[in-house]
Parts: sequence; structure tokens; C-alpha cells
Amino acid sequence: MQFYLDFEKPLVELEQKITELREYSTDRVNFGGEIRKLEKKAEKLRKEIFSNLSRWQLTQLARHVNRPFTLDFVSHIFTDWFEVHGDRLYRDDPALVCGFARFDGEPCAVIGHQKGRDTKEKVRRNFAMPNPEGYRKALRVMKMAEQFGLPVFTFVDTPGAFPGIGAEERGQAEAIARNLREMASLKVPVIVTVTGEGGSGGALAIAVGNRVLMMEYSVYSVISPEGCAAILWKDGSKGDVAAEALKLTARDIDKLGCIIDDVIPEPLGGAHGDHAAAAAQVKIFLQKHLEELRSLSGDELVEQRYAKLRGMSFFDE
Repeated sequence: MQFYLDFEKPLVELEQKITELREYSTDRVNFGGEIRKLEKKAEKLRKEIFSNLSRWQLTQLARHVNRPFTLDFVSHIFTDWFEVHGDRLYRDDPALVCGFARFDGEPCAVIGHQKGRDTKEKVRRNFAMPNPEGYRKALRVMKMAEQFGLPVFTFVDTPGAFPGIGAEERGQAEAIARNLREMASLKVPVIVTVTGEGGSGGALAIAVGNRVLMMEYSVYSVISPEGCAAILWKDGSKGDVAAEALKLTARDIDKLGCIIDDVIPEPLGGAHGDHAAAAAQVKIFLQKHLEELRSLSGDELVEQRYAKLRGMSFFDE
């Protein structure tokens, strides 16, 4: 599905010209020289655009409809994927996909938010906003992983937990709180990767990890820029102003030095342009951090996670 953001338009137009010239090229009429010139121009333009993005533009990029979602990472990074459905209490929640797979041949658990690309799939996945049964399903899989000593990989990409009446009636807040508590005490390695949007408690409910990584063009915040603007200025259209105040980009959060452990570089132009290359980068970082965590015992993993969380706060006496 062709989709591009406003700031990508000049680049898209240039790439369309290159495509047209390739189609018109024949043995008798060769546009090779022109194509090479335009390709160099496109490369230069791509570097200029993506090295000067505002926080609001980065937020839009994190939400790009063609950005790789959890199941895309599963197909590129893991093998022998087996999805688990339902929380054994109410129903299945397609907004969160959970299951077991193999990472470099070793069994593991994989959990992540799943968005849709067309309208039908977006509605089915509830725009990646989980209900409480989604979080209970995720906890069920995490507990199974702990029972069998399997590492847990989570992929965060949600605007937030679903705020509907039904979700509240079925214990949305309790489900999120329980996940936070239980994840903190898991005696297996937990590696969290923010791949798109990391929105509020909806993200945190699967984001308590020994390692927390962010992709270069992802965002992570307590509230969406539009929600923040609606509260502060009673005007949700001021999302761009709120994004600057929230400082929600991977670059901003990495500067804090205590929230995340690594920023994963993306292909020039963003992960939405090359899923395979983006997934290859993610895999390198997952391998690196899993190798570091393998040497820790279950109790040491819990203590390391505890120290990491405590390190996010500063106290004055």
C-alpha cells in the first residue's frame, strides 16, 4: 500500500521519476546516465530530510502505516512461530500477539502489539490498543516462558491501552498493574524493543525488562502529543507543540541515560522502506543483549531489573 508523509513527498516524486525512466529505457534508448544522476540526488535529499526531522515528524514516522509491526519482525527474525490465543478468562485480543518461536535455533517467547494496514485489519486489531484480556494473555505466555526457562522478547507499538467502558469493567487498570508487578519478578531474561509508538501504560504493561531498546525513529511517552495538547491547551490539534515539550524521541530518551539501553539504527529513510534491513539490525541488538543476560541467574536477573527501575528516579533527602 502506497503511503507517504508530507515531508517525504519530494523524495517520493524523485523516486517516481527514476522508476519511469527505468521503464522507458530500452536497448535503443538508454537513460542510465540520467538515472544515476537522479539516484545521487535522491540519496542526498533522503539524508537531508531524515537528518533534520522535528519531534512531531518523528512521531508521524513512528506511526507510519508501512512500518514493520510485530508479526513482520517475527517473520524476519524468528523461526517456528506458534501463536497462543486467549487469556482463559474472557476471549482473545488480536491487538496483542503472543506465542513461542525460536531465536537462533533456541526456543523463546515473543509478545508484541499488532497494528493493521488497511481499515478492516485496523479495526480487527483495535488499532493496537489492547483490552485487559490482551495483557492477561501476555502474562500467561510470560509465565509459561518462565516455567520452561525461556527468554522473553517484547515489541512495543501502541498509542495506549484501550480506554473503552468494557475494558474498564473487565479490569484494565488491574491487568496493567498486575503485568508490571509480575514482569518485575520474572526469572528469565526480558528484552523490550520499542518499534513504533510506546504509549503510556498500554506500552508499560509489556515493557518491564532487563534491557529496553528503541528503534531510531520510534517514540516513547506517558501520553500521546494530541492527548497532552488536549489536556494542556484544550486543543488536540497542537500535537506538534506538545511533541516538542514531551521530548519523546529515541534520541531524547537516550540522553536521560537510565530509561533505555540502546538505540537501534534504522535504514536511511526509515524502517518502513526496508523491513528486512530494519529487522536485521534489530536482530543484531537482540543477540548482543541476550548474550549479556545469559550469564545471570534468575535471582540476578530480578535484581538487575529492580536496580534498573530504581535507577530511573532521583531522590533528595
